[in-house]
Formats: sequence, structure tokens, C-alpha cells
Amino acid sequence: MLSARARRLVVALAALATALLTARLGLWQLDRAAQKQALQQAVEAQAALPPLPASELASTAAQAAQQLHRRATVRGQWVPGHTVFLDNRQMDGRPGFFVLTPLRLDDGSAVLVQRGWVPRDAQERTRLPEVPTPQAPVTLVARVQGPPARLYEFTPLDGEAGPIRQNLSIESFADETQLSLRPLTLLQLDDGDAAAAPAADGLRRRWPLPAVDVHKHYGYAVQWFSLAALITGLYVWFQLLRPRRRAA
Repeated sequence: MLSARARRLVVALAALATALLTARLGLWQLDRAAQKQALQQAVEAQAALPPLPASELASTAAQAAQQLHRRATVRGQWVPGHTVFLDNRQMDGRPGFFVLTPLRLDDGSAVLVQRGWVPRDAQERTRLPEVPTPQAPVTLVARVQGPPARLYEFTPLDGEAGPIRQNLSIESFADETQLSLRPLTLLQLDDGDAAAAPAADGLRRRWPLPAVDVHKHYGYAVQWFSLAALITGLYVWFQLLRPRRRAA
């Protein structure tokens, strides 16, 4: 059995490690909040720049990184035969699909457009909603984005097929469709109030802002710091102050 001194040492080390861990988690939440605020500032700064024409859209990954969050105005023709529905996406707390369709530009290249969100059929989750897609050329107002956000899955990105998918790789999709895809996606925007009813194509484009949940991270940080303070206070009381009071 451990001696009294050894037990006190174990308790001290456990309290110290737990307090440091919870304090570090609090700092991590503050860092997450700062990252989202910086991203939001970058989005606003890029949005203030003049919209990019289709001819200036990035053709390399390095150029795409410089154009992130920049507004763009493009004209092209939908390729509806390659529409993809990304599953398990939420908007306003409801499960559904993100609808992605390639748009063939006037120069022959194409860009993958995140057109909007549709709810999933509650009775049959594999039933695809009807999404009206014009055959005539269209002009879009959009925001430059990177690849679609990836959700965790066991299947590799290049192993998925069919219209319903969990994730999508631009490179693999370009090989699959034989389209000359730009190394980015466009987030289609509505002209007017983003909180309005779905557009004529039935898609909702109430895209969340990066810093929309920043207060959640502050709340988590307060909880972790409070827990660190509680652990420290309990250790000081039970291991230091209380024994001295008893001895006195």
C-alpha cells in the first residue's frame, strides 16, 4: 500500500494534470473562436473586392487559395447529368442534401457549383428531390470556395459513385466525368435576402457565416476554465488548508 506521503503526491499530480488539461481545452476553444473570427474578417475583406469574371477564375490550387471567399459572376450551362447530392448536410438544423452541379463555362472548362440545400425525404432517405435545372445558359452570382466540406467516412473519396455521396473530391470527380474542372467550387448566392424562402429552383441558400457560432466557443471556454479553477480550489482546500486547520 502507498504511504500517506505517496498518496498526497499522487493526488497532487492528478489534480495538476487535470487542471492543466482543462485549462488547455479552454485555451483551445478561445483559439477556435479567434480562427473563426479571422476567417469571417477574410470573407468580408474578399467580398468587398470587385467580383471576379469567369475568365479570371483560378486554374491552379495556388491561385484558388488566393481567390477564396471572393465574389464571382459567371455565365455557363449546367451539366445536370453529373449532379451530386452530398448526404448528411444540415441547414437551419434540418438534415438534407447539398446539391452540386458542374457548370460548363464559355471557354470549355467547368466549375463545380454548390447550388444549395434541399431537405431529405423523411420516409425514404434515398429518394432524390426534383431540382429544376435550366437547359439554357445561366448567369450566377457566387462566392469562391474550396472543395466541399468533408465528413468522416470509411470509404475513400475516390471509391464513391452514384448521385448520393458522403463526400466529393474535385480531382476524382474530374476524372470520373471527364470535365476540365477548376480547382475550386462556387457557392451560389441569392440576390436579395439570404433568409428568404427557397428560390425558384427549390434550393435554400442560407449559407452559415464562419463566425456564426463563435459565442459557443466562448461558452465552452468558460466551462473549461471554471472546471480548472474548481479542481485547483478543491485541491487547495482538502489537501492544504483543511489539514492545517485540523492540526491547529
